[in-house]
Amino acid sequence: MNDSRLRMTKHHGAGNDFVVLGDLDDRRTLTPDLVRAVCDRHFGVGADGLIRVTAGRDGTDLAMDLRNADGSAAEMSGNGIRCLAQAAVEAGWVAPPQFTVWTRAGVRTIDYRVGERSGEADVAVDMGQPVLGPDQPQQFADRRARTVDLGNPHLVLLGPDLSSVDVAELGTRLQAVHPGGVNVEFVTAGPEPEELTLRVWERGVGETLACGTGTVAAAAAVRSWGLVGSRVRVHNPGGTLQVELGETGAILTGPTRTVGAVEVEPAVVLAAARR
Repeated sequence: MNDSRLRMTKHHGAGNDFVVLGDLDDRRTLTPDLVRAVCDRHFGVGADGLIRVTAGRDGTDLAMDLRNADGSAAEMSGNGIRCLAQAAVEAGWVAPPQFTVWTRAGVRTIDYRVGERSGEADVAVDMGQPVLGPDQPQQFADRRARTVDLGNPHLVLLGPDLSSVDVAELGTRLQAVHPGGVNVEFVTAGPEPEELTLRVWERGVGETLACGTGTVAAAAAVRSWGLVGSRVRVHNPGGTLQVELGETGAILTGPTRTVGAVEVEPAVVLAAARR
């Protein structure tokens, strides 16, 4: 078999999907062109991002090299690291229930529970402490905005109705306002107490079915406005995730699913993407 092939697995957390490449010997180089080709939903495998898993750093069990669908490097993904966890457990690189992962946003601790059915798991990750920016005055009383830092940048916009929001237009426009780009969460409270509903524009990807760091950022911002408490259910378009906001940090919990295994020949997928 050709050693140049990328042998990967694909996973999703609430519809936020990633391909995971094991590279514990740190021999693979991921160029932006290759990442874009693999993540292309028409000419490649299709994913919101690609994760290369290497040996741990600074005493951790594993390390995460995360790339957005546009090929750019990213600091952290809450759903991405949960997908990494499932890939790592299924491949035997680590043993559950708990292990640590180095990320560009810092070390993250995983708590892993195997699901009742094959290919399913429930994964919780310590997301660190959300850092809130200043509350930004808005024209209408039912609208709020503030930035949140989770090792990657977020802008949380609270409003009364998500159905009328042009996520692509506003998300694209707001990139120019924030140097380096920003993940934008459009949020409304409800439908039940201690619940939020969210749509998200992810930097380097576009609108996605879910965002783990965005889910935590939204919960932290909306709690700061007094509309939810420390335990929040956040309804993403692709599924519901849970956030627990504690004094030492935030815990994100939700399901992960294995989609399948795939082998990709880099030269072939790059040629297909250039057509």
